[in-house]
Amino acid sequence: MGIPEFLVKTKEKIKRSEANKFKSKFACSSVCFSLLRQTKGRIRSFCMCDTQFLNDDESTKNLARKVADHYSARTNQTLEEREASPIIHLKKLNNWIKSVLIQLYARRTDFVLDLACGKGGDLIKWDKAKVGYYVGIDIAEGSIEDCRTRYNGDADHHQRRKKFTFPARLICGDCFEVRLDKVLEDDAPFDICSCQFAMHYSWSTEARARRALANVSALLRPGGIFIGTMPDANVIIKKLREVEGLAFGNSVYWIRFDEEYSQKKFKASSPFGIKYKFHLEDAVDCPEWVVPFHVFKSLAEEYDLELVFVKNSHEFVDEYLKKPEFAELMQRLGALGDGNQDLSTLSEDEWEVAYLYLAFVLRKRGQPDGNRRSNNNKGNKGQTQISKEDIMYISSKV
Repeated sequence: MGIPEFLVKTKEKIKRSEANKFKSKFACSSVCFSLLRQTKGRIRSFCMCDTQFLNDDESTKNLARKVADHYSARTNQTLEEREASPIIHLKKLNNWIKSVLIQLYARRTDFVLDLACGKGGDLIKWDKAKVGYYVGIDIAEGSIEDCRTRYNGDADHHQRRKKFTFPARLICGDCFEVRLDKVLEDDAPFDICSCQFAMHYSWSTEARARRALANVSALLRPGGIFIGTMPDANVIIKKLREVEGLAFGNSVYWIRFDEEYSQKKFKASSPFGIKYKFHLEDAVDCPEWVVPFHVFKSLAEEYDLELVFVKNSHEFVDEYLKKPEFAELMQRLGALGDGNQDLSTLSEDEWEVAYLYLAFVLRKRGQPDGNRRSNNNKGNKGQTQISKEDIMYISSKV
């Protein structure tokens, strides 16, 4: 699978007229939990119990914690450090894919629920969409703190920006384990939910997968949209079966399966908990799980979430890069180099990593209420300056 020819000739492509830029095609193909909120110096404690999905064992929780610790440990990078990343063009390509999804489905004044929001890398994208309210949830305390500083405008002294136009609320907790509808009762319903490059962390057990989808469904309004990106199981299993051993990769990534999968056969009756180790230079180094998309689709339907589309990243780029507004966005983000000082472009190895992922869109069944803000006039809708004390912490205990 080689990189499309036009990616190698970025400088010449970018110099062409606007009408001809980027026209070449890409190659295609409860748990019981306690909730603590620090508000005006006082701790409020809540205890709610939901045993519907209560079957996670200690090893599952330890793996979830390992993932959280990995992302918490990743420090914010300066602009210079980010640009020096060996996968900088892949990161920019992924940002382009997320930006396209948001531009396609987010509407002015939308209420946004961002599951596994990380360090808030998509805040600017939501701001450009002129959304009305944002709730970000992540299991990693360090990531949520970085998200807070980014929202407040002081994440990077070289990139201070004007205030975001929407109020926000940040929560630290495992959105694949805890029941969120009661936590966010005064914030729901949401118009759009996003889960970028994280849904596969819920696939360690059926209980976690169901909790993730139950949370999305419970918090979206009828007709609401769920957008996301995650590994493409078909591509990963295909690559595994093409090699002799249990590992494959290139100069910027590798994937390794355990010996229990030495036969490279996966039972249809056990589509959860298929773990592999994933390493991506300057980005990821932790366990992940295979998500057979047909199982994801079927399970989502049980929670009234219907598939709108699913596309491998290569297919996604091939389709949406044909549209002038998204071609121009690709140029501005610099995923293919800027054609001036930056003569580099997306490498073949980075393009192969992009092939490991897919983008999906689901819609919640039902017709939206004509007055979609009628239920959102109550309660305190976030802050425009978030302090450490404003962050809500949800800790699960069995």
